[in-house]
Amino acid sequence: MNDSLIKINNVMDRIIPVTTPLAVALGLFFPHVFIVFRPFVITLFGIMTFSGALKLTARELGEAAKSPVPILFFFLTAHVIMPLAALCTSSIVFDNNDVITGFVLLFAGPTAVSGFIWVAIFKGDKALGLTFILLDTLLAPIVVPATISILMGAKVTMDMSGIAISLIFMVVLPTIIAVALNETSRGKIPQTICPWVDPFAKLCLFAVIAANSSAVSPFVRFSNPLFWKVACLCAFLTSSGFLISKLFGKIGKCSDQKSTSLVIAGGLRNNSAVMTIAVAFFPEAAVLPTLLSLILQQTITAIMGKLIIKKG
Repeated sequence: MNDSLIKINNVMDRIIPVTTPLAVALGLFFPHVFIVFRPFVITLFGIMTFSGALKLTARELGEAAKSPVPILFFFLTAHVIMPLAALCTSSIVFDNNDVITGFVLLFAGPTAVSGFIWVAIFKGDKALGLTFILLDTLLAPIVVPATISILMGAKVTMDMSGIAISLIFMVVLPTIIAVALNETSRGKIPQTICPWVDPFAKLCLFAVIAANSSAVSPFVRFSNPLFWKVACLCAFLTSSGFLISKLFGKIGKCSDQKSTSLVIAGGLRNNSAVMTIAVAFFPEAAVLPTLLSLILQQTITAIMGKLIIKKG
């Protein structure tokens, strides 16, 4: 039975670039079906985080932490350069403070837990990839509100404590619990429950994306030029995150494996978490960049991976 579940999960991993935009589309076109999941989004997201974090061990993280250069370059890219780039470019392109805020929020968010899947696909340093995910996840309740506050200032009214608490329940607590279970059981609990939890987590991801999309469905207009302008800038900034991370990997003389993990972590954003925050705490227009990121990000990751990782 476990072998069958593992095969199902592997298939679900490979079709993420398809299922993610499909969930967005279903949420937009059938909002009355998926809006029922909205009250459970934080819980569903916690399950997703728990599933990914079950693979984390303190020993692996400690080994990865012995190489501080990639970690420093990751935080420089993800939490300094990309939020600033999002603010500058969106301010030039748009005369809409809510949309600008949405871009800053998107690129202030933590790296994606799904990045571990891509690190494995492109044969990166798994321990370093997990380190990026864990550190960024744990710091998210501080980093995200602080970034928005510093870059947007008085232009945005935020419930900073609400955002922090939501992130704690969505990512921090599930991560701590999962790592603790892995460590105390010496890997036996993850080995037993991961074949069951992992496929369910993919279903949770689908439900979260569809539910969040349904919440903003009344405000999405495909005929509106704003929609397509946001999509183009979102694709440009997302691709830039991968390219900048690749450049830093060369500057830091990282090994191919470490560089791969840096590229993936620097380019990906946990847009499901960011969208949950955006829907709960920001105006509808601020959700649009994250919504389009959900549609585009996994496909861009596959393309950028083949272009700048496989060819080294």
